[in-house]
Amino acid sequence: MVGQSTDMSRRSLIPGIILLVILCAILAACTTGPGEVTPTPTPAAGQATPAVTTAAPAGVTPTAASGKPDLTNQDSPLAATFTASGSATPLKEPGPRIGLKLVTSGLTAPMMLTGATDITGRLFIVDQIGLVRIVTRDGKLLDTPFLDIRDRLVKLDPAYDERGLISIAFHPRFGTNGRFFVFYSAPLRSGAPSGWSCTNRLSEFQVSAADPNRADPASERVLLEVDKPSMNHNGGQIRFGPDEYLYIPLGDGGGADDTGLGHTSGTGNAQDLSTILGKVLRIDVDSTSSGKEYGIPLDNPFVHEHGIPTEIYASGFRNPAYASFDFYNSHRYIVASAGQRLFESVYIVLRGGNYGWNTREGTHCFDPAQDSSPRSGSCATTGSRGEPLIGPIFEGGHDLGNTIVGGHLYRGIDNRELIGKYLFGYWSTSFTTGDGSLMVATPPEGWDITRYPDSVSKLTPYDNKIWTASRITIANTKNGRINAYVRGFGEDNQHEVYVMISGRAGPDPSSTTGQVLKMVQVASLPVGKMGF
Repeated sequence: MVGQSTDMSRRSLIPGIILLVILCAILAACTTGPGEVTPTPTPAAGQATPAVTTAAPAGVTPTAASGKPDLTNQDSPLAATFTASGSATPLKEPGPRIGLKLVTSGLTAPMMLTGATDITGRLFIVDQIGLVRIVTRDGKLLDTPFLDIRDRLVKLDPAYDERGLISIAFHPRFGTNGRFFVFYSAPLRSGAPSGWSCTNRLSEFQVSAADPNRADPASERVLLEVDKPSMNHNGGQIRFGPDEYLYIPLGDGGGADDTGLGHTSGTGNAQDLSTILGKVLRIDVDSTSSGKEYGIPLDNPFVHEHGIPTEIYASGFRNPAYASFDFYNSHRYIVASAGQRLFESVYIVLRGGNYGWNTREGTHCFDPAQDSSPRSGSCATTGSRGEPLIGPIFEGGHDLGNTIVGGHLYRGIDNRELIGKYLFGYWSTSFTTGDGSLMVATPPEGWDITRYPDSVSKLTPYDNKIWTASRITIANTKNGRINAYVRGFGEDNQHEVYVMISGRAGPDPSSTTGQVLKMVQVASLPVGKMGF
């Protein structure tokens, strides 16, 4: 009986022990240990969630206080840094050596180059002063422009201006329908706010029925007009995506810091979803929606949201001046956005994504009232709707130059060591002397862009890791540099990459220093010959 009584006593203790274990587990869960993050109360509607400033341990997915993955890349060792001497870029040196071959010269301010969606092999060059020029398959620059809209542009400052003829995009079936689209800066239209700078215009043109090397200037049909308060931050490198919709990146309105005249007080334009400034738009040029000269794709992210323009595809940009698609299997949309005073960025842009400006400049916290250094302390990793702020896959400092010039993910065959890497540059280190740089960004080892998620909800910090950057050395210049202003990059129909340069900072029509250069293998250069 003693043994039985003892056994029953033990059994009677079991529920108490279990209860004690459960209570201890609950208390432990509520206690913050070393290296752990204290849970943050859920913010009120409209409030941003503060960032987590503690770096995640190796192998652990960075997570914001909201419980969502931190996609800002704020803790990446490859992010640009800030010191007393300014912003600096982690680089892997030495970078690759390439050659540059002259394609054509005698231009003023070449901004963009593209092939047409036909079989002619022509190259079309956008000159900021209002001309589109043709280089034929055999390398001849035609004397007569394909398009001349100089008389339709706002008056440009020849010393420096960001307005002008910015880009061209050929309809996916241009070879049969002759349709193409341009984005340019027109004089401020009637009814626009007084004192603003210009009205940017998206227009459709038709090729001439009499001459395939000439556009019909009388065929212009204006699809969209965007009034801008300032000269700068036009965005505007339009592209057709693999879905055959037209993508239109727009700057935040210009000026500085996304504040002041024409900017939403408190949030800035880029974070204000009631305006199209600071956004990427996506439209259907083969249909029309009520009250518009174009259609709205049914899967645009805000088509069912009241008070948000249905054209918006992505938000949170300062000046997304350069954009391109990867025409390999991934078809990813890559945007280079100019920074304020410190950090330049390249993003892979997804439908509905928010890319952080002006809460952040690149990966760093930003204070519009003090833009010469990153904001101290923490800042939001999510937007006002709870959406993640998505950081760049490249972030560079101003040690490389004063503004980024976006390019292309290389898919050609002439430079095999560059395949799958992003080619881009910096405009210059100076406004008085052209001293641009060519750059390359390499994806993380084992990383595959074809597996990059197709939606923000699936995106992880691993997917969005920062790439390794290197300077490109130019084999056929004495100092290995381009020694000019880098104005833009282009891609032909074989996906070989070109660089647009000039000797002047502005669109000075009296200057003919503009050139187009093709990136080639060093082995293809004439032995001992320097220069282009």
